[in-house]
Amino acid sequence: MDKDALASWALTNGWRLIAGHPSLTKPSAPNEAIVRLVLKATVANVEAKKPAGKWEKVAGAPYAQIESDPDGGLPRGLGLEAIPSIGMLMQENKDRMVFARMTAPARP
Repeated sequence: MDKDALASWALTNGWRLIAGHPSLTKPSAPNEAIVRLVLKATVANVEAKKPAGKWEKVAGAPYAQIESDPDGGLPRGLGLEAIPSIGMLMQENKDRMVFARMTAPARP
């Protein structure tokens, strides 16, 4: 996967751009990122926000080592599986995005 493919995957799976990075938020604070993907020129890093407010690198890999999952799941080689409950957090964020579209006022 390359930078654009990884960003596209993230945005279609419940992540949203916060401060220029695809990010996941807490259900109780939907505007504050707690997990983010930092997509650099040659490497992608997964960072988690510590309770003190600092970002800590949890995992990372060069784009050449990251492979898309044929079933649409988590990309292999990035280390997202190292984060407990990442699937549940992604689903909650994705559901929030879907329901936000359903309750949005109709555009004229």
